[in-house]
Amino acid sequence: MLYLSEIMIQNPQLDDFEELIEVVRQRAKGEMFFRIDVKPTYENTPENWEDRLEAAFTS
Repeated sequence: MLYLSEIMIQNPQLDDFEELIEVVRQRAKGEMFFRIDVKPTYENTPENWEDRLEAAFTS
């Protein structure tokens, strides 16, 4: 299982929601489940952030 908090902890250099989306896409390969256990605190985090992260994981 891939946890959003784990991605954010392992990638402290991320400072943009779009960068986070790309990392989720990369890390999704080989994973079956994705748990959104924290809310990203980037300035450009959109209102539909959960939907966008889920879409990045499944695409």
